[in-house]
Amino acid sequence: MTSAIDGNSICTPSEDIVAREIEGELIIIPLASGIGDMEDELYTLNETGKAIWSRLDGKTTLGQIAADLMNEFDAPAADIERDVLGLLDELVRRRIVVVQ
Repeated sequence: MTSAIDGNSICTPSEDIVAREIEGELIIIPLASGIGDMEDELYTLNETGKAIWSRLDGKTTLGQIAADLMNEFDAPAADIERDVLGLLDELVRRRIVVVQ
Protein backbone atom coordinates (compact mmCIF):
# COMPACT_ATOMS: atom_id res chain seq x y z
CA MET A 1 0.00 0.00 0.00
CA THR A 2 1.46 3.35 -1.03
CA SER A 3 0.74 6.50 0.88
CA ALA A 4 0.48 9.91 -0.74
CA ILE A 5 1.76 12.18 2.02
CA ASP A 6 2.07 15.90 1.33
CA GLY A 7 1.74 19.21 3.15
CA ASN A 8 -2.06 19.06 2.94
CA SER A 9 -2.27 15.63 4.61
CA ILE A 10 -3.80 15.36 8.06
CA CYS A 11 -2.67 12.42 10.17
CA THR A 12 -3.47 10.81 13.51
CA PRO A 13 -1.91 7.96 15.46
CA SER A 14 -3.42 4.56 14.65
CA GLU A 15 -5.87 3.04 17.11
CA ASP A 16 -3.71 -0.10 16.91
CA ILE A 17 -0.80 1.41 18.87
CA VAL A 18 -0.09 2.76 22.33
CA ALA A 19 2.35 5.65 22.74
CA ARG A 20 3.80 6.66 26.09
CA GLU A 21 6.56 8.99 27.16
CA ILE A 22 8.87 7.24 29.59
CA GLU A 23 11.86 9.08 31.06
CA GLY A 24 11.78 11.63 28.24
CA GLU A 25 11.59 9.05 25.46
CA LEU A 26 8.45 8.44 23.37
CA ILE A 27 7.79 4.70 23.09
CA ILE A 28 5.32 3.38 20.49
CA ILE A 29 3.97 -0.14 20.99
CA PRO A 30 1.95 -1.89 18.26
CA LEU A 31 -1.13 -3.67 19.64
CA ALA A 32 -2.17 -5.52 16.50
CA SER A 33 -0.29 -7.94 14.31
CA GLY A 34 0.91 -6.53 11.01
CA ILE A 35 1.79 -3.13 12.48
CA GLY A 36 5.38 -2.10 11.88
CA ASP A 37 8.00 -4.71 11.04
CA MET A 38 8.20 -8.27 12.30
CA GLU A 39 11.60 -7.68 13.90
CA ASP A 40 10.53 -4.47 15.64
CA GLU A 41 8.31 -4.66 18.69
CA LEU A 42 8.84 -1.13 20.02
CA TYR A 43 9.52 2.17 18.30
CA THR A 44 11.07 5.30 19.75
CA LEU A 45 11.16 8.84 18.40
CA ASN A 46 13.90 11.43 18.82
CA GLU A 47 13.19 15.02 19.93
CA THR A 48 12.14 16.10 16.44
CA GLY A 49 9.93 13.05 16.05
CA LYS A 50 8.31 13.72 19.44
CA ALA A 51 7.64 17.33 18.43
CA ILE A 52 5.94 16.13 15.25
CA TRP A 53 4.02 13.34 17.03
CA SER A 54 2.64 15.72 19.65
CA ARG A 55 1.01 17.77 16.88
CA LEU A 56 -0.82 14.88 15.17
CA ASP A 57 -4.26 15.97 16.34
CA GLY A 58 -6.38 15.02 13.33
CA LYS A 59 -6.96 18.71 12.49
CA THR A 60 -3.56 20.17 11.65
CA THR A 61 -2.05 19.64 8.19
CA LEU A 62 1.52 18.43 7.89
CA GLY A 63 2.36 21.77 6.26
CA GLN A 64 1.05 23.59 9.33
CA ILE A 65 3.05 21.27 11.59
CA ALA A 66 6.21 22.01 9.59
CA ALA A 67 5.53 25.77 9.78
CA ASP A 68 5.02 25.52 13.55
CA LEU A 69 8.27 23.59 13.97
CA MET A 70 10.16 26.33 12.11
CA ASN A 71 9.62 28.51 15.19
CA GLU A 72 10.92 25.77 17.49
CA PHE A 73 13.95 24.43 15.62
CA ASP A 74 16.86 26.31 14.07
CA ALA A 75 16.93 24.59 10.69
CA PRO A 76 16.14 25.54 7.10
CA ALA A 77 12.43 25.39 6.24
CA ALA A 78 13.05 22.88 3.45
CA ASP A 79 14.82 20.52 5.89
CA ILE A 80 11.99 20.72 8.42
CA GLU A 81 9.34 20.07 5.78
CA ARG A 82 11.35 17.15 4.39
CA ASP A 83 11.75 15.67 7.90
CA VAL A 84 8.03 16.00 8.69
CA LEU A 85 6.92 14.45 5.40
CA GLY A 86 9.61 11.73 5.56
CA LEU A 87 8.73 10.66 9.10
CA LEU A 88 5.00 10.63 8.43
CA ASP A 89 5.44 8.71 5.19
CA GLU A 90 7.37 6.04 7.12
CA LEU A 91 4.85 5.93 9.98
CA VAL A 92 1.93 5.63 7.56
CA ARG A 93 3.74 2.87 5.65
CA ARG A 94 4.20 0.98 8.93
CA ARG A 95 0.53 1.66 9.85
CA ILE A 96 1.52 3.45 13.06
CA VAL A 97 -0.21 6.60 11.78
CA VAL A 98 -3.25 6.94 9.52
CA VAL A 99 -4.11 9.68 7.02
CA GLN A 100 -7.50 11.30 7.63
